[in-house]
Amino acid sequence: MSDLLLKNIKIIKKRWPHFNFDMKNIVDEYKLELKYGLSSTILVNGIQLSSRHDRVLEARQQVESLPNTKIINLYGSGLGDLPRELLLRTELLQLNVYILNEKLFFLLLHLVDQVDWLADSRVNLYMASDYNEIQLPFFALPAELLLVSDENSKIRDRLVAEIEIPFINKQFQPDNSEIQHRLQSNVEILQQDADVSSLFGLYPGWNAYVVATGPSLELHYETLHLIKKQSKHSVIICVDTALRPLIQHGIIPNFVVCIDKNISLKHFPKNIPSCSIELIYFPMVNNETLLSWPGVRYAAYSSSPIYKKLRSQIPKAILYSGGSVIHPAIDFAVQLGVKTITLFGADFCFSADKTHAGWEDGALSSPVATATHWVLNGMGNRAKTQPNFRSYLCELERYIARHPEIKFYNTSRIGALIDGTSFHPEFIK
Repeated sequence: MSDLLLKNIKIIKKRWPHFNFDMKNIVDEYKLELKYGLSSTILVNGIQLSSRHDRVLEARQQVESLPNTKIINLYGSGLGDLPRELLLRTELLQLNVYILNEKLFFLLLHLVDQVDWLADSRVNLYMASDYNEIQLPFFALPAELLLVSDENSKIRDRLVAEIEIPFINKQFQPDNSEIQHRLQSNVEILQQDADVSSLFGLYPGWNAYVVATGPSLELHYETLHLIKKQSKHSVIICVDTALRPLIQHGIIPNFVVCIDKNISLKHFPKNIPSCSIELIYFPMVNNETLLSWPGVRYAAYSSSPIYKKLRSQIPKAILYSGGSVIHPAIDFAVQLGVKTITLFGADFCFSADKTHAGWEDGALSSPVATATHWVLNGMGNRAKTQPNFRSYLCELERYIARHPEIKFYNTSRIGALIDGTSFHPEFIK
């Protein structure tokens, strides 16, 4: 052990004796190199940890982006520049530093003297994986989000989702002319259609099967056939893009949920069984799609500001929305009064090297070849995905955590691991 490492470890052991560093073969896992500019920094596996020109200036700019609060949560430690700059704030009473990659942190203790900020009494040091949820307000070091360990990937996804919220909200402003035009085109339909709340509580104690369009759905057509044929007190709810592959395989769900402005007639099968499938929708759905629906329609809203005015004029119930149609589909199942919810095709990743079940690669999202992000699947392996899928997964996990009264099951290990679910003993594949 180098003198520098011993020095850093000594202060950590003194302040946080429960930390246990067992780092074998760490050198083999990371490729290190110096990156020069006006100054220098370190590259770890090709990822630059900080500015190569002026690390301190970069840290000061990061500090300026944070509110002047008494407590700040920092995800990642980097080379120590940001903790040092944050601790210059006299009003700061507590700096909580969460390690996103234990091995990386240990490696940096070899390379940089970090005793000064580690010794500050205001600093608390934690492993991010010890917490299920992120702490606010926070700053996450970009490089360490990329170098995150598998154990901390769930926290990373929550951090990234939180960072992206302002950018997502910009797409859904109430005064957006396109949004207003779409909503106004559906006013007459809204006025005549039933409120989704008229269905709430109609299936007390039943079992719900919520079907999404992840690639693993293709493993379960036979199972869904049997459920539809044999299971009593069961209700099948599918998302809009799952309807086509289900009908192609002779499976008729009870309900379809559609919320997306981009869903059109081309996304639905040509021959939907008349009056046998009921549609749950948000008013952002294409007007032509709604008018063409052959069965009963039920209207609902999300809590989004885009619906605020319309909700006051034409009241309908609110279903939870977290960015994906899977969220209101599951919330609808909960509102029906069911006791269990079993998920099919809820992959949140490109399992089996496909984007969706029953659709060509890239038809509903970016092609598999463009995927540069990952989530852990049910086997503990990294699976290709895209950032919005990870965000949807975070919101689903949060929803599940708020509903301990419901038993949630997953049916595929090749899809993303979903916290709060168990693998169904009969249907797991």
